[in-house]
Amino acid sequence: MNYDVFGVGNAIMDLQVRCDDAFLKAMGIEKGVMTLTDATRQQLILDALSEHDINFCSGGSAANTIVGIAEMGGKTAYACKTGSDQFGQQYLDEMKQLGITLETNPNSGQTGTCVVLITPDAQRSMLTSLGVSAALATDDITESEISQAQYVYIEGYLFAGESTKAAALHAIALAKKNGVKVALTISDPFLIDICRDQFKQLIEGPVDLLFCNEDEAKALTGLDDPIACAQAIHKHCENVALTLGENGSIIMHEGEVFPIEGVETTALDSTGAGDMYAAGVLYGITNGLSWKQAGHLGSHAAARIVSQLGARLPAPLSAAEISALLS
Repeated sequence: MNYDVFGVGNAIMDLQVRCDDAFLKAMGIEKGVMTLTDATRQQLILDALSEHDINFCSGGSAANTIVGIAEMGGKTAYACKTGSDQFGQQYLDEMKQLGITLETNPNSGQTGTCVVLITPDAQRSMLTSLGVSAALATDDITESEISQAQYVYIEGYLFAGESTKAAALHAIALAKKNGVKVALTISDPFLIDICRDQFKQLIEGPVDLLFCNEDEAKALTGLDDPIACAQAIHKHCENVALTLGENGSIIMHEGEVFPIEGVETTALDSTGAGDMYAAGVLYGITNGLSWKQAGHLGSHAAARIVSQLGARLPAPLSAAEISALLS
């Protein structure tokens, strides 16, 4: 296998800005979720925060996970769509410097952007303009590359658009055809409302590992208790990783429940916490760790992310560091 994980998702340049709850309320922004918008609305928000610093970072949910795996020493590839603009070039350069194989060619049009508004409680509220990411299609997915992976990792946000959904389903079909396992992340609770039946079919069918948070699991199952949610999903899905914020996570594997403790830290920005948790789990299970060890690695990686601004580890994790964390 050439790749531990082959990711499929959006290519988004994150523009991270601090604000307070009063600003969100005044601008009519729903807190803690991702809202699709356009570049004009984004600029209106940025203009209103013109005295605040902006932190730029190449992102996208699945991209954050793929970068995290690469920074742990894993071998990864990523299929996405970027524009031929400055953000697109910056995005490709950052990914290539990390040794990530990219399945993309710059397209005419604008690279997707996301204004990430970070409140003092470390919550992030996201306003996303997909740009050319919305045009990701089946012909952007290469079977010969997918066949070289242990896992294909699919971003739930792709199911919000017809072209991107078709690309995601095509990647899943190619994975199953070639004996490659499939991991899916729900990505956001709002997707349950519009994709419930689709997600249920995938969980009951080709998905080998589901990532979700507590809100997503409750919306998906209609249950209130996180363990009951995880068990209900596990009846249909071989492996489940359910995150519980500062309370850690639950991993279900072969009928067993593995409670994973949270790692104490001072949270500044929750952007990418779930993505980095997924990176730890996926790196672990494709590199010889047990499911419980992989969960612990995910917890430690997520704690490092929330203690800083942005969805990138402050420095790559060496094999020695990973071993020390798990001991």
